Amino acid sequence: MISKRDPLSSLIPVGLCFLIALDGFVPPAIAQNVPARIDVIVVEGEGVTTNARERVAHDPVVRVEDDDHRPVAGAAVVFVLPVSGPSGEFLNGARTLPVVTDNDGLAAARGLRTNEVPGKLQIYVTASYRGLRARALINQSIAATPGVAKPAPVIRSSHSSGKWKWVLLGVAAAGGAGAGIYFGRGSSTPAPISISTGTVAFGSPR
Repeated sequence: MISKRDPLSSLIPVGLCFLIALDGFVPPAIAQNVPARIDVIVVEGEGVTTNARERVAHDPVVRVEDDDHRPVAGAAVVFVLPVSGPSGEFLNGARTLPVVTDNDGLAAARGLRTNEVPGKLQIYVTASYRGLRARALINQSIAATPGVAKPAPVIRSSHSSGKWKWVLLGVAAAGGAGAGIYFGRGSSTPAPISISTGTVAFGSPR
C-alpha cells in the first residue's frame, strides 16, 4: 500500500538548510549600526545679539551626530524658549518648535523673533533618536531698543529678622508735596521720618 506523503513535509529539510545558510546574515536595514550615543552640536546662533521685538539675523541651527561624528538623519529635535524674561516666539507663534533633522543631521529654528525684555536669552535644545537623547543650550542676547527706557527694577523688602526693611510711600511733587519713608526693625512699629517743604522732623525711635 502506497502511503500519501504530506507535500509540506518535504519542504521542511529544505527550509532548515536555507536557515542554516542564512546563519549570521542580517538584512541591510537591520545591519545598519545603531549609534552608542548622539550629540547636539550648535552650528549657528551662538552669541547672536538681537534688538527687542526683532527677528534674529541668524536662525539657531544644530547638527545631531553619532558617536563617530557622523550626521544623524531623522532625529527629533525640539527648540524651547523661556516662558518669562528674555524670550520670544518661533515662526509657528509658540515658544516650542519641533524639527526633524535632514540628511546632513541639521535642524533649524526658523523665524525666531525676540520679545521686549532685554537680557540673556537661552534656547534649550533636545534631540532624540532610537531611544537616545541629547541636549544643548544656545546663548543669545536681546538688546534694548535705542531710546526706550529699561523697565524699572522691582524693589522687594527683606523679611529676615534683624534686618532693616523699608517701603517707599511717595515721591515729593512740584509745589512742596511731602513724602514719607518708614523704617522698621523686625516686627516692631516703624518710626516715621517726615520730609516736607521748609521743615525737617525726625521721629525718635520707640
